[in-house]
Amino acid sequence: MGLFGRRTPPDRPTEEVRPPAEPESRTVRGASRLWSDGFGRVGTRSLQILAIVAVIAVFGFVGTRLTLVVIPVLIALVLAAAISPLVSFLRRRGMPSILATWISLLALVALLSGIVWLVVLAVVDQWDELQEQALDGFDSLQTYLQNLPFEISEEQLTSVRDSAVSLLQSDAVGSGAIAGVSQTADFVAGFFIMIVVLFFFLKDGPVMWEFLLRPFDGHRYERGRRVGAATIRTLGGYVRGTAIVAIVDAVGIGIGLAIIGVPLVIPLSVLVFLLAFIPLVGATLAGILAALVTLVAVGPVEALVVVAIVIVVNQLEGDFLQPIVMGRTLRLHPLVILFALTTGTVLVGITGAVLAVPIAASIWRAIQVWDGPDLPARFARKKRPETV
Repeated sequence: MGLFGRRTPPDRPTEEVRPPAEPESRTVRGASRLWSDGFGRVGTRSLQILAIVAVIAVFGFVGTRLTLVVIPVLIALVLAAAISPLVSFLRRRGMPSILATWISLLALVALLSGIVWLVVLAVVDQWDELQEQALDGFDSLQTYLQNLPFEISEEQLTSVRDSAVSLLQSDAVGSGAIAGVSQTADFVAGFFIMIVVLFFFLKDGPVMWEFLLRPFDGHRYERGRRVGAATIRTLGGYVRGTAIVAIVDAVGIGIGLAIIGVPLVIPLSVLVFLLAFIPLVGATLAGILAALVTLVAVGPVEALVVVAIVIVVNQLEGDFLQPIVMGRTLRLHPLVILFALTTGTVLVGITGAVLAVPIAASIWRAIQVWDGPDLPARFARKKRPETV
């Protein structure tokens, strides 16, 4: 008998040790058998994925049909996240909530109105000068092209010149086009919807979110508060950081354009500022437009100088300024950013290109805090050491 053996008492019969009962095998018949093997499980998952895609497609279809409401609400949400620290600061100083909201809102409207006024004023004042410089620049470019090794016929250059003259002198270009766009009913309606929604987001944003979280309690309620706070922080940080980077880009490139003598410096600088909100491609588009204006208005050598200035400013932004200002706000792979840009542009146009990336960054941040402040959702956690 072993050291840890135990003697059976004599008054109790030894019980026969039986092996554990085998689980009864269940025979799967009929249609259930088709869904129980590997292909069946793949089919089940495929149906679930298709159902999710269908729901997303329905929401996307409805959103594209209600752009007059959806887009102003999204813009208002992004702007509210960006300027909410100002409202909070004024409230902490003892200012009433309604007054702090009005001051922040009027400051934003005044800033946007001032930018639009400067652009329109610069275009109206310098448009005649731009026409003359563009025609002179095209004549210089024509002379330069005639000395190239390959042949460009005089008829082709004359046709292009006539087209450029017609474009510059047409009513569809200049202040008439800007006035026509600003007077459309959809733009005016969307702007006022955005202002009204922005006001209520600034004034009652936390109250609205608490109302939406009423059906939840316990850890689900805490998750809702955590996700809401993380989303607003990400949206606000992205907009504020991008605005700082865009201002530096616009000032740097604008100073370079002014030194070279390019017309429409203010509109081009504002365009650089706006395009900076489109990641990856915005800076490239701004540089191309500035170089084209310089080419037709001043000359090819100055256009190359503008290209060099744009490259230097963008390198300083990407290598130095953006990592400091943006920090960890935008932690997305460039391929994800490109996919979001493409999707937003296809669905909504230029507005979708501006809004797609901050929305994608906010969704990813919500996933990162889904199960805790530093605990991502289960599917996004690392399951093993990742060595690649």
